[in-house]
Amino acid sequence: MAAPTGSAAPVAPALCGHLALLLLLAAPAAHGYSFPQQHTMQYWARRLEQEIDGVMRIFGGVQQLRGIYNENRNLFEVKENVPRKLVEKVAGDIESLLAKKVRALKRLANAAEKFQKAHHWQDNIREEDIEYYDSKADTEYDDPDGEEIEREKSNSLKLEFTDDANFKTKVNYSYAAVQIPTDIYKGSTVILNELNWTQALEDVFIENRKEDPSLLWQVFGSATGVTRYYPATPWRAPNKIDLYDVRRRPWYIQGASSPKDMVIIVDVSGSVSGLTLKLMKTSVYEMLDTLSDDDYVNVASFNEKAKPVSCFKHLVQANIRNKKVFKEDVQGMVAKGTTDYKAGFEYAFDQLQNSNITRANCNKMIMMFTDGGEDRVQDVFEKYNWPNKTVRVFTFSVGQHNYDVTPLQWMACANKGYYFEIPSIGAIRINTQEYLDVLGRPMVLAGNRAKQVQWTNVYQDALGLGLVVTGTLPVFNLTEDSSDRKNQLILGVMGIDVALNDIKRLTPRYNLGANGYVFAIDLNGYVLLHPNLQPQIINFREPVTLDFLDAELEDENKEEIRRSMIDGNDGQRFIKTLIKSLDEQYIDEVFRTYTWAPIKSTNYSLGLVLPPYSTYYIQANLSDQILQVKYFEYLLPNSFESEGHVFIAPREYCKDLDLSDNNTEFLENFIALMEKVTPDSKQCDNFLLHNLILDTGITQQLVERVWKDQDLNTYSLLAVFAATDGGITRVFPNKAADDWEEEPEPFNASFYRRSLDNKGYIFKPPYQDAGYRGLDLENNTIGILVSTAVELSIGGKTLKPAVVGVKLDLEAWAEKFKVLASNRTDRDQLGARQCDPSTSCEMDCEANNKDLICVLIDDGGFLVLSNQEDHWYQVGKFFSEVDANLMSALYNNSFYARKESYDFQSVCAPEAQSNTGAAPRGVFVPTVADLLNLAWWTSAAAWSLFQQFLYGLTYSSWFQTEEVAGDSMEARETSCIMKQTQYYFSTVNATYNAIIDCGNCSRLFHAQRLANTNLLFVVADKPLCSQCESVKLLQAEVRAPPRDPNQCELVDRPRYRKGPHICFDYNATEDTSDCGRGASFAPSLGVLLSLQLLLLYSSASRHPLPPAACL
Repeated sequence: MAAPTGSAAPVAPALCGHLALLLLLAAPAAHGYSFPQQHTMQYWARRLEQEIDGVMRIFGGVQQLRGIYNENRNLFEVKENVPRKLVEKVAGDIESLLAKKVRALKRLANAAEKFQKAHHWQDNIREEDIEYYDSKADTEYDDPDGEEIEREKSNSLKLEFTDDANFKTKVNYSYAAVQIPTDIYKGSTVILNELNWTQALEDVFIENRKEDPSLLWQVFGSATGVTRYYPATPWRAPNKIDLYDVRRRPWYIQGASSPKDMVIIVDVSGSVSGLTLKLMKTSVYEMLDTLSDDDYVNVASFNEKAKPVSCFKHLVQANIRNKKVFKEDVQGMVAKGTTDYKAGFEYAFDQLQNSNITRANCNKMIMMFTDGGEDRVQDVFEKYNWPNKTVRVFTFSVGQHNYDVTPLQWMACANKGYYFEIPSIGAIRINTQEYLDVLGRPMVLAGNRAKQVQWTNVYQDALGLGLVVTGTLPVFNLTEDSSDRKNQLILGVMGIDVALNDIKRLTPRYNLGANGYVFAIDLNGYVLLHPNLQPQIINFREPVTLDFLDAELEDENKEEIRRSMIDGNDGQRFIKTLIKSLDEQYIDEVFRTYTWAPIKSTNYSLGLVLPPYSTYYIQANLSDQILQVKYFEYLLPNSFESEGHVFIAPREYCKDLDLSDNNTEFLENFIALMEKVTPDSKQCDNFLLHNLILDTGITQQLVERVWKDQDLNTYSLLAVFAATDGGITRVFPNKAADDWEEEPEPFNASFYRRSLDNKGYIFKPPYQDAGYRGLDLENNTIGILVSTAVELSIGGKTLKPAVVGVKLDLEAWAEKFKVLASNRTDRDQLGARQCDPSTSCEMDCEANNKDLICVLIDDGGFLVLSNQEDHWYQVGKFFSEVDANLMSALYNNSFYARKESYDFQSVCAPEAQSNTGAAPRGVFVPTVADLLNLAWWTSAAAWSLFQQFLYGLTYSSWFQTEEVAGDSMEARETSCIMKQTQYYFSTVNATYNAIIDCGNCSRLFHAQRLANTNLLFVVADKPLCSQCESVKLLQAEVRAPPRDPNQCELVDRPRYRKGPHICFDYNATEDTSDCGRGASFAPSLGVLLSLQLLLLYSSASRHPLPPAACL
C-alpha cells in the first residue's frame, strides 16, 4: 500500500494493499517475531495513558488545588470581563489621550503661522545674529580611517542636560534644539531666516508642556529641511555622515500632502549610459522613499516602447514590500534603443486612467527621468490631460550634458508640474522630494479645511523613544504678495509624538488572562497595538507596517473583522481559529471572542480578544493584614527549602519597584520595597499585589497537602510545579529551581498558555533545532515538562486561574516507556521470553528495540520519548530530523497537517547584491586652475560636488570604478521575511496501520493518539536499508526565498483598506507659473574647501568608504 506523497489528505488503500498489510502483520519474521497486532498496540497505548494520568493525579494536585480555592473563597471575588464595556472604556481613554495631544498640536501650528507672518525677511542676516542650540554641535563623527573629523566652528548655545525617564535620554526643558541636514548649508539666507522666526516656537513648546507634562517630542519640520524639536537633546547620529532629513520622515510626508497616484517613467534609450543611468536608478530609489502606504505607484522604463520594470502591471500600494520589488528591479534597467517620449507618457496616462484597481484617487502625477530630448509630445497631453490638467507632470533632467532642456521645462509648466535638474548624485535627495511643495499648494489654498490632524503608522523614533505614532498638522504660509494674492507654499509640518507604551498603559492586561489581549489597527489594516508587534530592527527608516492578518494566522473570519474595523463599525464575533504558540513551534485550534469599536476622532479602531475561560477572573481581597503578612513570608528565600522555590512575575507592582531581568534580584527588590509599603499603598497596583500574595498562600497550601507527602524519585520526577495568573511560579523541591528554564512571567511561558487552550496533559520537550548536536545526558539531567490547567467552577462561573505539572526525568521515563510498551508484566523478567520460528510471538518495544522503533511524538512533531537510546540525545528535535521516512509517512497519512506563514519583522544579514547596469566613469576632480579660481568655489558645480561627496559616503560605490549596484545602501543587518512552518494534529482517526511502501525497504508502522494528551504513539519497523528515500519535511524557520511570498500575485488580490477621507489636489486659484529651476543653496567656502580636500584624498586613494546608517 503506497502512502501518498504530495498531500496530507488520506487515500483509501486498494484491496490488494489491505491484503498485503494483513499478510505482513500476520507473518512472522525470520527470527520468529511478528509485527505487533493492532489490539496489542492499543493495549500499550492504554497502559501509557493510565501511567501518565496516575502520575498527574497524584502529583499534579488538580483536584486538591480546586479544593484549596474553594476553601479560600472568602479571600477573593470572581469578576467578569464584559468585552463591549472594556472596549468602549479603553477606546474612550485612548481618544482622550490623543485629544490632549491634538490641542497642543493645533496651538503650535497656529502660533507658527502667526510668527512666520509677522517675521520680516532679512537679506543681510548673519549666523552670529541667531542664537540657537545646534543639536549636532556636540556630535562626533569618525572619518573612514577611524580618525575623528575636526568639527566645524559653531555658534551653538552650550547647554547642560539631565537624564529623563520619559524620554530615555538627557534633555534640557528650557530650550529647543535645531537639526539641519548635513547636505544643506546652514549659513544660507533661507536657513538663517527660518531659524530666526522659528525661535519664537520655544515659548509655545514650554507652555504646552506646562499644560500637559506627559507630552513627548514636539517637532516642527520645515519645508527647508530645518527641524526644531523640544525639549533640547543632543542629536543621535551614526558614527558616519548624518543624512537625516525631516522631509523624508514618514510623518512629514503624510502631513505635507494628500495621497498620491504616481507613475515613474525612466528613459533607457542608448544615450542614457554609464553615470547617467546610475543617477536615474538612484533617483527612482529615492523617489520611492517619498511615498507612504497611502500612495500608489508604478515604475516603467521606455525607449521606443514602454514596459514596467517589475511584474506589477498596474498601480500598486507604495508599501514596504512593493517598494522593495521596485528597487530591486530598477537595478536591472539597461540602456539601449532610441527615445520616444510618446510611448512613455501614453503608458503613464493609461496607468492613471485605469479605474478597475484600488488606488489613492487623489493627486495624480507622472515623474519622468531623462537625459534630454526635443519632442514635447503636445498631442499626448491634448489627448489625455487637457484642458482639465488633472495629472501633474514633473520632469527631471539627469546627468551633465548639453541638451536643450526647454522641452522638459515646457512639459512640466504646461501640466501644473515642475522641472528639476539632477546633474550629480548630490542633487538627488533634494530634487526628488521638493515636488511635495507643489502638491502642497491646493492644501495651503484650501486654508482651514485642510487643517486636518492625521495620525501616522507606527515607526521607530529617531531620537530613541522606541515605537511611536505621530499626530501631524500642516503649517501654511499666510503671507500675501503686493497683489494681495495668497501665498501657496507649505511652511512645514508640526508633529507631536505619542509612545506606544503610553497607549498600552491604558489597556487592561492581567485581568484578561494569559491569552487575552487588546489590539488596534489603522485604515490600512496595520496594527498600532498587538502582542505580536515586535519589530527586531531599530532606527529603521521605513514605518513599521505589520498587517493585522500577518500579525495573526489569517482566515475568513479575521478578514471580515478587519474590514468591519476599517469601516469604523463596532461588532462582536465568536470564532474558531488557529493560533501560534508563544515559542512559534506549535499550532492550536482555539475559540476566541473578538469585540471591536472605533476610536473616535482618529483613524484607529480598537479590538479585544478573549478566550471563553477568561470571561471571569479572580480579584483577591486580602483585608486581613495578619494573613497578608503570613502569606508574604512564603515569598522569603528562607522558606524555599521547605516550601519550594518561588519565581515571581516581573510586573510593575509599584511605581518605585526596580525591575530586573534577574528574578532573584527582582525578588530582593520586591521584598525590600514591601518592607516599606503595604499592599494597599496608593503607589502600588493593589489588584496585582493582592493577587500575587493570595497565590503565594494558595500554592504553599498545595505544597503542604500534596507535594511534601510524596517521594518524587519513586515516579522518576525531577520537579513538580504550579504557576498562576497572579504571577507565582512555585517549583518543588527547591533544588529543582537550578534547572528551571521557563519564563518567570506565566503569561510569557509557552507551557502555561498552551495548557489553558488545550484539554488534558500537555508535554513539552526541551526544544532543539535541527543543527543542535544533541543533549548532554552524561553531565545533565534532562526534563520533560507535563502540564495541565486547573479549571474552577464557582457559582456557575468557569475560569482557569492556574496551571500545574511535573517534570519527568528523561532517562528514567524512557526506560519506563519501553516497559509499558512491551508484553512483559510486572512478574516477568527481561529476556525471559523465548521465541522461535515454530512458536512465533509479537515484537515489543523493550525486547525487540533493535528491530522495532517506538516513539512518542508531540502535536508539533517533536520527539518526546523513544525506545532507541541513540534517540535520547535528540529529544526535542523535529521528528523528521530523527527519522525523515517515518515522519513523511505520518504527514502523508494525515496524522499531521501543516501551516505555513511569514514573519515580516525579522532581521537578517545583508545579502550580496548582483552587479547590474552601467558602472560610474569615476568622480570628477577639479583641476588646479579650478581650485585657484574663486568663482568656481562659489558655483553650483562646487556645491553639487560637496553633495556628491556626502552621498559618496552613503553610496560608497560611487568612489569605486568596478560595477556596483546603485542601491547598496548599508552593510549592516536589514529587515527580512522569514518563512515559518508548524505542524499540528489533523482530525484523523485516533489509530491507524499502514505500510511505507518502498520495495524491499518497505516498513510497517502503527500510529495512535494517546487520549487526554498531546502525544502520538508510533510503532514502526526499523528501516532495513537506506535506499528508501523520502522528502525530508522542514520545520525550522528559514529566510524566505526572493519574491516569496509572491508580491506579483498578492497585488492582484489587495487587502481591503481605506485612504484618508479628504483630498486636496485641486484649487482654481493655484498659481502654476513657478514651474522649474535647478539651483540650490549657496555654499560655504570654508566647508567646501575642507571637504574638497578630503574628496581629493578619497579619490586618489580609492579607499572605499563605509555606508552611512539611515535613521
